[in-house]
Amino acid sequence: MTRWMHWAILPLLTQALAASPEQSAPESKQLNARAADGYASPPFYPTPHGGWASEWAEAYEKAYQVVSNMTLAEKVNLTTGTGFFMGPCVGQTGSAPRFGIPNLCLQDSPLGIRNSDHNTAFPPGISTGATFNKELMYARGVAIGQEARGKGVNVQLGPSVGPLGRKPRGGRNWEGFGADPTLQAIGGAQTIKGMQSTGVIATLKHLIGYEQEMYRMSSVITQGYSSNIDDRTLHELYLWPFAEGVRAGVGSIMTAYNSVNSSACSQNSKLLNDILKNELGFQGFVMTDWLGHYGGVSSALAGLDMAMPGDGAVPLFGDSYWASELSTSILNGSVPVNRLNDMVSRIVATWYKLGQNKDYPLPNFSTNTQSAEGEIYPGALLSPIGVVNQFVNVQGDHNITARAVAREAITLLKNDGHVLPLHPSDSLKVFGTDAGANSGGLNSCTDQGCDNGVLAMGWGSGTARFPYLITPQEAIANITENVKFYITDSFPSDVAANASDIAVVFINADSGENYITVENNPGDRTAAGLYAWHKGDDLVKAAAEKFSTVVVVVHTVGPILMENWIELDSVKAVLVAHLPGQEAGDSLTDVLFGDYSPSGHMPYTIPRNESDYPASVGIIDNHPFGQIQDTFTEGLYVDYRHFLNANITPRYPFGHGLSYTTFNLSKPSLSIVTPLDSAYPPAASPVGSTPKYNDSIPNPSEVAWSSTTFTRIWRYLYPYLDNPQSITASDKYPYPDGYSTTPLPQARAGGGPGGNPALFATAFSLQVQVTNTGKRPGKAVAQLYVELPSSLGLDTPSLQLRQFDKTKELAPGQSQTLTLEVTRKDVSVWDVVLQDWKAPLNGDGIKFWVGQSVADLPVECTLDDGCSIS
Repeated sequence: MTRWMHWAILPLLTQALAASPEQSAPESKQLNARAADGYASPPFYPTPHGGWASEWAEAYEKAYQVVSNMTLAEKVNLTTGTGFFMGPCVGQTGSAPRFGIPNLCLQDSPLGIRNSDHNTAFPPGISTGATFNKELMYARGVAIGQEARGKGVNVQLGPSVGPLGRKPRGGRNWEGFGADPTLQAIGGAQTIKGMQSTGVIATLKHLIGYEQEMYRMSSVITQGYSSNIDDRTLHELYLWPFAEGVRAGVGSIMTAYNSVNSSACSQNSKLLNDILKNELGFQGFVMTDWLGHYGGVSSALAGLDMAMPGDGAVPLFGDSYWASELSTSILNGSVPVNRLNDMVSRIVATWYKLGQNKDYPLPNFSTNTQSAEGEIYPGALLSPIGVVNQFVNVQGDHNITARAVAREAITLLKNDGHVLPLHPSDSLKVFGTDAGANSGGLNSCTDQGCDNGVLAMGWGSGTARFPYLITPQEAIANITENVKFYITDSFPSDVAANASDIAVVFINADSGENYITVENNPGDRTAAGLYAWHKGDDLVKAAAEKFSTVVVVVHTVGPILMENWIELDSVKAVLVAHLPGQEAGDSLTDVLFGDYSPSGHMPYTIPRNESDYPASVGIIDNHPFGQIQDTFTEGLYVDYRHFLNANITPRYPFGHGLSYTTFNLSKPSLSIVTPLDSAYPPAASPVGSTPKYNDSIPNPSEVAWSSTTFTRIWRYLYPYLDNPQSITASDKYPYPDGYSTTPLPQARAGGGPGGNPALFATAFSLQVQVTNTGKRPGKAVAQLYVELPSSLGLDTPSLQLRQFDKTKELAPGQSQTLTLEVTRKDVSVWDVVLQDWKAPLNGDGIKFWVGQSVADLPVECTLDDGCSIS
């Protein structure tokens, strides 16, 4: 999402389906005609209503009491943003003050409060995923939620589980938790639970197939790309973390900019109505990404509930696909009143479910300025002036959590001769600008849109301002005086190297969102490729020629190629510190000098060559005429699944991570918890009833300007109309092919939030004892992979991560038993014919593997032969 107005990425005007019949064309005729061969998005109408899930019943009952008494204007107000720069937050809805519902504040980002002050800049998702620590994932979510609440943010726009990381050069991969659906699912669910425990509404994003930055959006001359995904791949990879997020109770979901199977995500009825709201049973509300709203009636019918920031094809023109146009659509009958009632019910019910009706603060900051006073509506030609920033400090002790996440993310890839940990008495020479501060000053680059100094996060809307940033240079200098710093990316010619000297070389690789181009990289790493930035390879090689011992520290958004230096005799150790946030320096020295053993594990694979990836996962960097068709021909074989299938040995496998100590896995045991006595789960109970409203077209006077008593703000988006009495119901609206108002049956795989509740019953429980067999304290991660039998009759990846857990810090000789639970869904494949999850009957032929990476799995368990250790 971006708050920047870019004329080059404005939604395609001809794509829009406005409220008036004569301005519109059916979505299916517009978009599906351009579908790639074999890929299409079939229609699914009408939108299933929310309110049937038992855990949401109380919230929906409260919502019913309010919504049933709302005017049309109040309903439309809550579904539509007030416009670009039309309030303190990156987006805000209209309000319903008669019922105590304020303008709802929506604010980035997945790692903290963007464009604010006195906030924490947490490590992003990729670092959090690298911890493989569920408790830290949750704690970070709690801290982000506390800060959002403290700033008066109703809806915090995170976590991100899409992109999945299919494309290693993808610009926003670092916002998610890693290139595996289970790692993304657990990271996302733990974050949601933590955030929402504070009363903040979390937003899971971006649904779906949003795997590159270039050509993501529609404009006046072109369309954003279409991610063409087959049904099985969609369910088993890209939808998997969204299902777990819905199961965790997430309040809102954001659609992606792109299309899926040539239907724009924000008006894709198959995606929103069928998969999300029918099959996954989502009870919250669906919003667009910013300026990702491409149609009026079409998006409402397809299941969209909230338009952000509210503007139409061109922001700051004061028009919208919804707002007054949605009022028109209700009055002329082109959008059924029951669809609007469901949209508003979902929003209000979520507000109640998170307890925001009780002493929830109003926004006390401005995303638009850092001054105490400023324009209240900066997007208006003339705006009232007032206090916009109260500089409320919400940091608390969250630096402790931020440092813990950054520290446990640090992944030791190589440590020849036990060079690490370092000792304060070691003679150190430190190289690289990545060890130092931004030469332009802290937060000198808008949305971190530069690669200057230590790389603590990527760039774009997924960022936050640093309250401070502890650099590696500062942290190392606090520990030892026996160090000399060369904060340069060009190796100095006059450096003297003694035999006892250790060179510590810092390199990085950056990426971000497409509205900022950094060093010719338009979000995706197009210019840099998978190499280190600023000639980092040359810096390492130069140090390796001069010094007999070199330690390389890497800050990176994703995979980088290390082949130019990884096997040099002098390169003894490599630490990947990922993106550490504000505690970059201290978290690193915690590990570098041995106060803690490294316990991070790689959340993606590091290849030897970029050509080791399937060609289909490359960035599409040229735009042909018409819509780009990005077809996911690799199917299920993404990241380590591909490397295993292609029999390619990577440089470092998914899940790899060394320690300063050693661990032994022993005493494995496997037990059946819920027998798989049928290949398919038992059918779920029929869903319950949903609120029943008066669905009659309301009195036009409810949206008449004459009934209002406030001063209009130019460009602010209102629900009101000048002459609503002149609008009459019409039967000429060209509805999309397949449109119907007759409810369709409950999805076979549905029946509860996340899907059929039987899918999430624990099928197997595997226990393993982890013992610290070394001489230092440390934490270990046990990763459980499933190998499904060929009897399922489908081509399936040989190994798939399905569970993990991390020990507490174990002293030398200390043991801990970890329990790894596997659900029915974890051992199932998606049956595209029956539209259900199929598991091996009685679990026959399933193998369970446990170890410390996908390439290090000493524990093997089957139902027939029990468990063994190799």
